Amino acid sequence: MTKDIRNHYCFGLGTIGRDMQYALITMYLIYFLTDILQLPDSTMWWVTGIILVSRIFDAVNDPFMGVIVDNTKSRWGKFKPWIAAGALSSGLLTLLLFTDFGFRGTAFIILFAVFYLLFGITFTMNDIAYWSMLPSLSMDQQGREKIGSFARICANIGLFTVVAGIVPVTEALGASTGSMSRAYQMFTAAVVAILILGQSVTLFGVKENRGIFKKEESTSIRDLIRIIFKNDQLLYTSLSMVLFMIGYVTTTSFGLYFFKYAYGDEGMYALFALVLGVSQILALAVFPLFSKMYSRRSLYTAATVLVLLGYIVFFFSPMNMLFIGTAGILLFLGQAFIQILMLMFLADTIEYGQWKLGRRNESVTFALQPFINKMGGAIAGGIVGAVVILSGINEAQSAADVTEQGLLMMKIAMLAIPPLLIAAGYLIYRKWYKIDAEFYDSMLRDLKNRGDLILES
Repeated sequence: MTKDIRNHYCFGLGTIGRDMQYALITMYLIYFLTDILQLPDSTMWWVTGIILVSRIFDAVNDPFMGVIVDNTKSRWGKFKPWIAAGALSSGLLTLLLFTDFGFRGTAFIILFAVFYLLFGITFTMNDIAYWSMLPSLSMDQQGREKIGSFARICANIGLFTVVAGIVPVTEALGASTGSMSRAYQMFTAAVVAILILGQSVTLFGVKENRGIFKKEESTSIRDLIRIIFKNDQLLYTSLSMVLFMIGYVTTTSFGLYFFKYAYGDEGMYALFALVLGVSQILALAVFPLFSKMYSRRSLYTAATVLVLLGYIVFFFSPMNMLFIGTAGILLFLGQAFIQILMLMFLADTIEYGQWKLGRRNESVTFALQPFINKMGGAIAGGIVGAVVILSGINEAQSAADVTEQGLLMMKIAMLAIPPLLIAAGYLIYRKWYKIDAEFYDSMLRDLKNRGDLILES
């Protein structure tokens, strides 16, 4: 097996468990607290605030972690030590977050705050190091697209395995153990085991192209500010991404609540998720083919149209799976293309920063991706937490306990606000992002002539 093929598969396979873990935390932790542990509104207000503040703190901390990774020098390179440490420690903390220790009130709030804050810090170690390794595996735009597409396919396999499996698996485990909290703990333990296995594949399988770049000086905090704020293409990409992520995560985080309290059949959520997961994975699989025929700008435009059309159909759909499923497929097909395009836009800003500022900083640049995800998740989590409390869903025992006004509040937060944010992100990209294929190739030629790239990749 050649190094390129080995990297292609070993890098991608490593993200299956990572995205299972991330989906569990971002999409189902609040549900676990409200519907499994059945915490009261007074505690959930504290939990919502802790999640919001912790995610914002963790997001702000991401670029500093990028500096640490960029400055790391070890026999295993600068990425792998942090990938390993982050996977092990964040996996343990994920398990602790989904464990019912029997505490309630102030004791629960303190314990939750400590575990959640530490989870964010340790997940950041892994996340920044993992994704910032990608640009070092290929300098070719289409080569990156192939690696990135396969990685996103694997990530979505992980994500939708959790989305489709969490309800039937936990219900089966709950029936056999007599405890739904114990069922969630067992499900989480399985996710953590897959996380460690997948990350081991990446750690032992991926071989970096360390020899093609000139040796860089250590990155200081002053350099960090310059790297981020002087790279205009990085800033525009980041702003587009954060608007998209707020909208996307808000919608997906309401999914289980929607099927339980609006649709009235929680069991249909797994089937819905399975159909969307297959659709999204197929979209990611064919992305390299479409990228050969159409420009990234054209693909982003078409994907945004699909997403917005999906939201419109979903909002006005009757409670019928034919309409809801069609809307979901449109939404997630478009989202899959936007997902991989955003990753490629961010990767190309590394060469842009090197070309414009004279230094290459993969980890600082890719630290903006988890920063974006966490800021998007923080705001989305705040929206979901507040709406679940204010709509009466948190205190409801069944769909019959939620008023029409409460359901409308959830529907607006889930399906009306997100498309506005996603459209705003697209317009920012359309107006200010300029790194197309021709511009990228010219940057590489300049970098090679300057001696910043020692070899052709």
